[in-house]
Amino acid sequence: MRHKRIPKRKAVLAGAAAMGVATAGVLLQHAGAAEPGAEGAAGPAAQQVSAASATRLAERLAPRLGDAYGGAFYDGDERRLVVNVVGDDADVKARVREAGAVPRSVRNSADTLGTATRTLAGRADMPGTAWATDPRTNQILVTADRTVTGKKWDRLEKSVASLGTGVARVEKSAGEFKLFGSGGDAIFGGGARCSLGFNVTTQDGSPGFLTAGHCGVAAQQWSEEQGGAPVGTVQAATFPGDGDFALVTYDDPATAAPGVVDTGDGRTTQIVRAADAAVGLEVARMGSTTGLREGVVTGLNATVNYPEGTVTGLIQTDVCAEPGDSGGSLFTRDGSAIGLTSGGSGDCTAGGETFFQPVTTALAAVGAEITAGEG
Repeated sequence: MRHKRIPKRKAVLAGAAAMGVATAGVLLQHAGAAEPGAEGAAGPAAQQVSAASATRLAERLAPRLGDAYGGAFYDGDERRLVVNVVGDDADVKARVREAGAVPRSVRNSADTLGTATRTLAGRADMPGTAWATDPRTNQILVTADRTVTGKKWDRLEKSVASLGTGVARVEKSAGEFKLFGSGGDAIFGGGARCSLGFNVTTQDGSPGFLTAGHCGVAAQQWSEEQGGAPVGTVQAATFPGDGDFALVTYDDPATAAPGVVDTGDGRTTQIVRAADAAVGLEVARMGSTTGLREGVVTGLNATVNYPEGTVTGLIQTDVCAEPGDSGGSLFTRDGSAIGLTSGGSGDCTAGGETFFQPVTTALAAVGAEITAGEG
């Protein structure tokens, strides 16, 4: 599929993450079932909910539980929200059950884990490290890529140990954290190649699209072919810092930019909403280099220390990606726009960790809305 300016006669399936990529249909993995310790007895049966509904339910419960709240995750097999609860307060657990979720006793509160991430930001902010909240283990997952060795590794271990027992754990990645902003065959600008994420409508009604911020700072204008005429101009870009996203508006205001993702072989997924991620959420990613890939959200509020700078507030997944996939769509099969590909380690042969900019945060920052459906 190719994203084109639509003069008057042509229609394009814009909003897709790639151009001219043929891949198989969406085949999504199942999220893991609730871990031992989830408690569903002594109260109303937990409701079966969609991932989107689970996210909204967790947002409502968190302030009601206060210091007892320890995060939440979505059990895809059972289609239930599992809520971590600190302590043995029967009233707190009853509130969780009454809301339709499953309470699970844990050690660390969400506030404790939040304090831990801020501590890491001051002590372990070196290229090649990343951390994200993992509510399934009730810990901060700290990942170090292959460049973190010697004194850097010692510093990282010391920083994690200072958080206290059971607060965080360290894992090694065989790859190297990098931005996925070169290679591929999608949108082109200033020698860089990236992927288009989702079509949007700006506050003044103009058509545009979201892509990665590190793509937006690499070039001001973007085309659909290498060396081709520009079709879009960057209006806002954030990278590094509080995100990795950019807003590009189409130069032709008559561009028809429907809200779909081209998943290859003539198939598309209609995008009907923007939604927040939840750990355990099954997702698919479309990118111009590796096409359609699938996996699960594994962490939230991730911080990644790229060589180019630190980025906060990202989504961590086990979905693979490679150079050229930057900016590509992370979405669900029921049409929720979730994220924009930022970077990570590994590739689609060896696997690895991949990080995404939340779409909801990007939309709020640039004042735009997802272009829903066929448009």
